[in-house]
Amino acid sequence: MYTLNCKGRLLVMDQPWVMGIINITPDSFYTESRKQHVDEIAQLAGKMIAEGADVVDIGGQSTRPGSERISVQEETDRTVPAIERIMGDLPDAIISIDTYSSSVAKAAVHAGASIINDISSGDMDDAMLFTAAALKTPYICMHMQGTPGTMQKNPQYEDVSATVLDYLVHKADQCTKAGIHDIVIDPGFGFGKTIAHNFTLLKSLPGLQIIERPVMVGLSRKSTIYKTLHTTVEEALNGTTVLHTIALMNGANILRVHDVKAAKEAIDLFSAYRKGS
Repeated sequence: MYTLNCKGRLLVMDQPWVMGIINITPDSFYTESRKQHVDEIAQLAGKMIAEGADVVDIGGQSTRPGSERISVQEETDRTVPAIERIMGDLPDAIISIDTYSSSVAKAAVHAGASIINDISSGDMDDAMLFTAAALKTPYICMHMQGTPGTMQKNPQYEDVSATVLDYLVHKADQCTKAGIHDIVIDPGFGFGKTIAHNFTLLKSLPGLQIIERPVMVGLSRKSTIYKTLHTTVEEALNGTTVLHTIALMNGANILRVHDVKAAKEAIDLFSAYRKGS
């Protein structure tokens, strides 16, 4: 069991959490997660929380393979009004800001976000770790090989599981030394990994428990699922639920998802199964 201090609110993770994805972008890989206007963003956030989301993850910069970078100002302009609106409607909501920019993270936290979710673990902005420490928010650090623009161009590892584990051990230590108290780790499914790498990482997920930090997984509707099943991202919910169940059985503590209701049902059934043993 873990706890996270979200701006003075001590939250107990006594069962796995669901993080719902909202992308304020025109080009994220799953169309249904893309929202542009604050009204529809707030409506979706409310729906996710009603369905059981513990956290709503707001992102203004697409990080799909090959995506183009936007300015810090544009990313801020996309995310901050949405966070302010959600917090106005749902003042008890827990919002994470999905960004690798320390400036965006700072503006988002001041607007009401209480978790920073950084795909680069501070590698794309040298100020990020110290900013997260000063803001006193939980920090999610993820493994990624390369950058979003290059990460899927022939990723290679001698041992993907060992590489990811070593990196996250190093990052957790680096975060602690920077002054971050609540750290979540993410192996980075699909971020510089082939389909085979992703399945290997899923199988070796229990090994991350050695870091003694909550483990988040982002598998929802990704190409590992729909390419393996020879289907589409729109038809990948059933496959997503299967891999979520495997991730839960292998020790995942947070599921980052597009479909909150299905993920919450998987967690409820997993929890019932675990208690039954």
